[in-house]
Amino acid sequence: MSKGVSFLFFLLLLIPSGCATIIKPQELRGITQDKAALTQVAKSPEAYKGRTVLWGGRILRAVNKKEGTMIEILQLPLDSSDRPKDVDTSGGRFLVMYPGYLDVAIYRPGREITVAGKVQGIRKLPLGEIEYDYPLLKASKIHLWEVRPETIEVHHEYWPYPYCYPCWWAYPYW
Repeated sequence: MSKGVSFLFFLLLLIPSGCATIIKPQELRGITQDKAALTQVAKSPEAYKGRTVLWGGRILRAVNKKEGTMIEILQLPLDSSDRPKDVDTSGGRFLVMYPGYLDVAIYRPGREITVAGKVQGIRKLPLGEIEYDYPLLKASKIHLWEVRPETIEVHHEYWPYPYCYPCWWAYPYW
């Protein structure tokens, strides 16, 4: 491979994936005005309309529309670095309208995202057989988190006899 082709390949690797305004998570905190929880905004959306909030969670669906990319997110609590925690508790679902194109192959279901955006109100959409009230944010800044590395849990089956272990004499409790 010639030097020119390898240099071009290197430059292509530096081009960021997607077309979103990706920022560092510390920058998100600086532009938010309110610590409003999703449940508070869902109860009284008019009181929070126009305020900038910081929410995060796991992407459930992303669709490109004429006005931008609509992302449906399952809200999760944020940790100290503003990354969504990997827990089974949630305040509900919310929608984010990003005024631009995002590649839905990158912003795919299961990815973690943190969004700073202005509360636009509530949008009623079907969810299964019910109508769900989604709080709607107009995204100012978003941060798509790297995929967490998979952890493999190893369970060692112990034999009931001490001579089966490589160093059974090293264990003081035997």
